[in-house]
This record gives sequence, structure tokens and C-alpha cells, in this order.
Amino acid sequence: MPYNGVATILESSCQSLFIELQILFFFFSHLRRDGCLLGLTVLKLLNLLVLLGSCTQLMCGFLHSRDQDKMKNTYIPKRYVIVFLTFICTCVCYIERVGFSIAYTAAADAAGVNQSSKGMILSTFYYGYACSQVPGGWAAQKIGGRRVLFLSFILWSLTCAFVPLDPNRVSVLVIARLLVGVAQGCIFPSIHTILAQWVPPHERSRSVSLTTSGMYFGAAAGMLVLPSLVKFRDPQFVFVVEAALGAIWSLLWFKYSSDPPRSDHPKAAAAGFGEPFLPITGNEKTILENRGHSVRTSKIPWKRIMCSLPIWAIVVNNFTFHYALYVLMNWLPTYFELGLQLSLQEMGSSKMMPYLNMFLFLNIGGVIADHLITRKILSVTRTRKLLNTVGFMVSSFALMALPLFRTADGVVFCSSVALGFLALGRAGFAVNHMDVAPRYAGIVMGVSNTAGTLAGIVGVDLTGRLLEAAKAARLDLSSPDSWTTVFVIPGSLCIFSALIFLLLSTGERIFD
Repeated sequence: MPYNGVATILESSCQSLFIELQILFFFFSHLRRDGCLLGLTVLKLLNLLVLLGSCTQLMCGFLHSRDQDKMKNTYIPKRYVIVFLTFICTCVCYIERVGFSIAYTAAADAAGVNQSSKGMILSTFYYGYACSQVPGGWAAQKIGGRRVLFLSFILWSLTCAFVPLDPNRVSVLVIARLLVGVAQGCIFPSIHTILAQWVPPHERSRSVSLTTSGMYFGAAAGMLVLPSLVKFRDPQFVFVVEAALGAIWSLLWFKYSSDPPRSDHPKAAAAGFGEPFLPITGNEKTILENRGHSVRTSKIPWKRIMCSLPIWAIVVNNFTFHYALYVLMNWLPTYFELGLQLSLQEMGSSKMMPYLNMFLFLNIGGVIADHLITRKILSVTRTRKLLNTVGFMVSSFALMALPLFRTADGVVFCSSVALGFLALGRAGFAVNHMDVAPRYAGIVMGVSNTAGTLAGIVGVDLTGRLLEAAKAARLDLSSPDSWTTVFVIPGSLCIFSALIFLLLSTGERIFD
């Protein structure tokens, strides 16, 4: 696909978004008051999406492999369009997650809901998310990640569109968050299956880093825009904006995504399609030659996956990463408001810095990893271990030091260091799925992300209980003593996980 062609697609997509949102503004302005404010707010989100598209277009150009023929240098392969769309996908997903935390916290505080009950509702998402990780990877393996990703987005977008945000209707919120969790639980296994099909090994660190950095760009955008939306509109309207963004991305994915063409990828691999860098057995090759399309005949080696020590190294680090991330994502707004007595609306753009830092460090880690590997400075194994260890160790100290800071700038700086270096560590453990098991990347991602989801369940709920226990002990939540245990736990886990990855991980393929 010509480079100018990609730019045309991006430009036409943004124009389509603008037209569709104008129609949406007209519809809602006749149902609700303050239609002008509604339009201006969503236009602000649209501007962020346009900026996001422009930045990602430049990054996709940077991803162009130096090993390709010089005559093809004026072309951007289809896989970069896929990487761009998955980047937007993770961005929108995390706008939804941050948005619910902000909107529900505001509604729950207004209704006088206690911290333990808030923790229970906030953690409900992760129960559904955990249940669908492995089934999502299996479905992506069988019917294709592209289809599973599309259906998942449709499900959570519809749920956001039709569910009322009422803290007193606990059962409705629990069911809604379970549905959103189930839908989003299929997304990352599907993305890993898609990237394993499309992206060659020497580009995987950068591609996976760029795709997953969308999570933190989305979180940063959500932290910047959504508190103002809650303040000037109402918490419920956050759900409307999230549903609209999900619907728009679904249309873009339906129109511009595709499976790897058979002519370009004659040797099938994961999920019935695949890419030329993955080996196939003689039996599979015969099937391809006789029938003209891929049929998977090998069984998924569940026992080997579950008994593999390198896989468990990935699982442990995924658990720790998400424990720290979800605790900060769900409880940092509460820490600012109760621990520091600050309003999120009054903090301006500084509240988005921890997530913007993750976005930057994750892409830096991907570039460093691919540079070390392609230049043969370090082996794949040593590269993964180096970045994972540096990231997790620095993050551990920042997490433990966080409650010692009593100013907004200090907390923003400390949380930015913690989350930034955690993101750097993703260039170690998070890409390792495709190193050790490229054929089963979606399955292994599902297994490890299940552990990460359990971390969300445990961490978010446990934090609420710890704060309630502090209140029961007559500790003021504005005191650092009330929050010390909250941040020491993920800091300690980071040290433990870094050691596990050093001892057990490998960058070599162990599943053919």
C-alpha cells in the first residue's frame, strides 16, 4: 500500500468520524439539555483522535524495516495499517476503563458509597475479564483474531450505551461490568494472534510496544478530558462518549482490516492464516497444497504450556505488572482527592503525565529491544531479561516511595517513574509470548493475561479493604500511614517478579 494511500485512509477516516459525530450531537442535543456543551466535549475527544492518528502514522513509517528491498521503500505494507488500528483499539479500551473509574467514583462519592463497596464494583470488571482470556485466545486461534476483536468491541460498546450509572443499582452495575470485562478480555489475546500473523520477528518488539502503548495514550487522554466532562455534564455521559468511540473504531476495523492474503503468506500459521516466518509441519503443507487454504491439524499443547517454566515467568510478571497498574489506575484518583485533598479537575494536564510516560517508555523499550536484537549486540534472551529487570526494579523503588510525597507534583513525578519503567519492562515479558510460542501467541497471552486480570481482582478489592481497615483503626486517609501498605505490596512484587524472570525466562522458541 503506498504511503500516500495510508495518509488518504487516515484523512478520510477522520472526516468520517467528524460527520458521524455531528449526527450524534444533533441526536443527543434533542434528548438532553446543554447540547452545545455536549458537542464541544466530544469534539475535544475527536481532536485527540486526529492527533493520535497523525502521531501513529509517523510511528508506522518509522517501523519500516531496513531489511526490505530499496524499491519498496515508498510503500507501507498492510501490516502497518493493522498495527495502527490495533493501537487505536487499545487506546479506546483504556479510555473506557479510566472513564468508568472516574465516572463511577464521582457518582459513588455523591451517593455516599464507602471505599470497600467502591472497590468491589471497580474490581467486578476483572472477574469477567479473567473468564474470557483463555477462551478468547482459543476463539482467535480457531476463527481468527480479526473477527473476535470486532465482536468484542461491539459487545462492550453496546453495554456502555445502554447501562445507567446509578451507584444504588448495584446488581445492574455488576452485570454490566462483567459483560464489559468478558468482551474486553478477548481483545488482547486476539491482538497477539493478529500480530503473530502479520508482523515479522525483527519488528515484533516495536509493533507490540506501539500497539500496547495505545493503552496508556488512551488512559492519558481519558484522565485529561473525562474529569471535565463529569464536572460540566454528568458521569452518565461518559458512558455515551465511550460507546460512540467504540462504535466508530468498530466501523474502521470492519472497513480496513483484513486477514493476511494467502498469496503473500503461503505457509499458514496461527489461527488458520499466519505469516511466512512461522514453520509448518509436512502434514499442514500437504493440506495447504491440496486444498488451497489453511486447516489447523495440530492440537494445542495445553499440558506443555501449563508446565513450562518460561511461560510461568511471563505469567508471574504479567500478574505483577497489572497489579501495580490497576491499583494506580483505579485508586490514584482517590489518593489525589482523599490522600492529598486535591480535586482532579483542578490538577489540569498534570494528571495525565503517568500514562503519557507509559506511552513514551513503552515505545522507547520496543525500539531499544529491536536495536539490540537486530544489531546482534545482545541475544533475544538477554535483551528481554535486561529490559524487564531494569523496568521492574526502578518501578519497585518508585512505588514504595510514592506515599512519602505530599504534593501533587511529587506524586505525579513518582507515579510517572513507576508506570514509565513498568512500561519499559513490557519490552521484556510482554513480547516474550511471541518469542517462545509464536504459533500459540494468542493462547499464551490468554493464559498470562488471566493472571494479570486476577491481579486486578485482588489488587483493586484488597486496596479498598486496606483503606477501610485504616479508617477502622482511626487513621486519617490523608495520612501517609494509611497508604503505605497499598504501595509497598506492588513494589515488593516487582522485585520478586524481576528475579523470577531472570532465573526462568528465555528468548528461544520452545513451541514449534
